[in-house]
Amino acid sequence: MRYHRFLEFCLVSAVGGVGYCALEVIWRGWSHVSMALAGALCFGLYYWFCAVSRRPLWQRALAGAGIITAVELCVGLVVNVWLGLGVWDYSSLPFNLWGQVSLLYSVLWFGLCLPIAGVCRFLRRQVFGWQDEPVRPSAQPFRSQH
Repeated sequence: MRYHRFLEFCLVSAVGGVGYCALEVIWRGWSHVSMALAGALCFGLYYWFCAVSRRPLWQRALAGAGIITAVELCVGLVVNVWLGLGVWDYSSLPFNLWGQVSLLYSVLWFGLCLPIAGVCRFLRRQVFGWQDEPVRPSAQPFRSQH
């Protein structure tokens, strides 16, 4: 069973890596191998978050935007700052952090995570055969018998 989940994570991550690079090529005309790795990690993490979370869609999308922004920051610090490859530079954008991430892009990631949550659900159910558990009602608070 663990092997199947590991294989699932690898396949989902590969989809994320290819999708992230495709999005970059559409957006700015080119991509970099580091973006495939970042995309794989982003989609893999968001996929598993959506699998275990029973939160409303907007909260899952907000978490997804946070995941993507955090991964982009970490990858940017390594690739652009530490290795000096200069793959991207957001320092000219408002609300940027060290030129590696921008709040404006985080808002775009939020919007993109809304439909991606549906893609995650489709993959879990139709491709990997998950049976989602029904959401349990919250427990009633303890009431005193006095």
